[in-house]
Amino acid sequence: MSLARRIPRSVALAALVLCSGVSHAALFEDTDARHAIIELRQRVDQLTQSNSRNGEDTSQVRRSLLDFQSQLDALRNDVATLRGENEALRRQVAELQRGQKDLAKGMDDRLRQFEPASVTIDGQEFKAEPAEKSDFEAALNIFRAGKFTDAAQAFSAFVQRYPQSGYLPSARFWLGNAQYANRDYKSAIDNFKQILATAPKHLRAPDSALSIANCQIELKDTKAARKTLEDLVKAYPDTEAANAAKERLSKLK
Repeated sequence: MSLARRIPRSVALAALVLCSGVSHAALFEDTDARHAIIELRQRVDQLTQSNSRNGEDTSQVRRSLLDFQSQLDALRNDVATLRGENEALRRQVAELQRGQKDLAKGMDDRLRQFEPASVTIDGQEFKAEPAEKSDFEAALNIFRAGKFTDAAQAFSAFVQRYPQSGYLPSARFWLGNAQYANRDYKSAIDNFKQILATAPKHLRAPDSALSIANCQIELKDTKAARKTLEDLVKAYPDTEAANAAKERLSKLK
């Protein structure tokens, strides 16, 4: 049985005893009766005070529990907020990292556009600047399009702009062919001779010698053409150009 339930019964018992004491006063001595009444009153007061204190303690505990629950709820809300912020920060960091990687790759790609690259053309491998490679390919595309005047101008500009280029023998070869197509035979001969003088072992050297002979034939210089063809056969005996030279020698009068 709980204290709260015992207290009213004790109070009632005390009251009953008090009433009984009044009704049966004759049963006790006056002094004893007073002591009993005082003792009962003290017990009632103690029980009442104890009940009051217990009630206050219970209320305080409840208030403390409520405060603790409020703080716990606030902490939970803070934790949820922090988790959300952390997740947002993780996404931002991931996006920044991707952005940095893309930026670095873009920078590498842009820098690579300005760095020399290995090029192989006509059996020759060398380093070429991006602009150098681009200019050569542009001039060659013009030649392939049959725009020989424009091609001659483009290759002539290339030779002047890149005098030390690994493309130079090939550029002179196509320049000579563009000039030949434009019937500028003397200029073509000069360019083909430059190839033989500066790069006699170049893949285009035998064809350059044959082209010189063709220009000389167009200029009606048969003697010079014959000499050029004979030198070609001796210098490059195992080439297609040498076979073509032999055939033309047989037809020259």
